[in-house]
Amino acid sequence: MATKERKLPKFQKELLKYTSGDVVQNPFSGETYELDAEELAIYDYIIGLQYIIERHGGAFNPASAVYQRDMRKGLDWFRKYNAEAYMVLLD
Repeated sequence: MATKERKLPKFQKELLKYTSGDVVQNPFSGETYELDAEELAIYDYIIGLQYIIERHGGAFNPASAVYQRDMRKGLDWFRKYNAEAYMVLLD
């Protein structure tokens, strides 16, 4: 069965380019999941955006809206291309 070609979100220019993946642990549940290089880059971007959103007053502050939109794109990407990783790490 052929795998679906993954299309990166439009913020891809801002992603760090990794050469390999890594195992990531959900800080709340303790569950782990092995991500490839592309998935890890998007995961790290999402986690960074969570921090930035908090520093800009949280999800209810309009100043964080642009960051929330990018984070949503990353979360949507994970749900589409690796729903299992999304459920373990980001849900």
